[in-house]
Amino acid sequence: MGFGDLKANTGLKVLNEFLADKSYIEGYVPSQADIAVFEALSGAPPAELFHALRWYNHIKSYEKQKASLPGVKKPLGKYGPVNIEDTTDSAPKDAKEDDDDDIDLFGSDDEEESEEAQRIRDERLAQYESKKSKKPALIAKSSILLDVKPWDDETDMGKLEECVRSIQMDGLLWGSCKYINACIGALLWWLI
Repeated sequence: MGFGDLKANTGLKVLNEFLADKSYIEGYVPSQADIAVFEALSGAPPAELFHALRWYNHIKSYEKQKASLPGVKKPLGKYGPVNIEDTTDSAPKDAKEDDDDDIDLFGSDDEEESEEAQRIRDERLAQYESKKSKKPALIAKSSILLDVKPWDDETDMGKLEECVRSIQMDGLLWGSCKYINACIGALLWWLI
């Protein structure tokens, strides 16, 4: 782990690549990790290393508050990307060996179920299927309210109702009709 020598151009390039998709060295807020790396720099990175320069200018704005930033400073080598040499340790081998000891909290073990558990499961499935088959099928209905307003106050509302009820379709049942506010002459139908 680490950026290498941050006073050299190679260390600055590693820092720039590291900050390409990050705003801070660790986490989502400025911390003591940012201050530790900031203090290791000899000055502002060159303009072509724009990710590092952006980060440098941002952390520089916290210079008066640097003691109050969260976190604990660690050695400079603890920050930065993982080196290739670090991934060849024996730790991944140990992790593979310990994988069998993990507890599967979601019950996806490959172990076979006992006969009793299988029998109980089959009984419950059979009970569920029998209950499901006894339920009556639901009949879907829609209820629509039409608000029909006449063109003027001389419109024959009875004739208008007759014209609307002349519409016929499969499954269409006309419900009651109600005249509301005779001054306006609004006509409402409820379809059931």
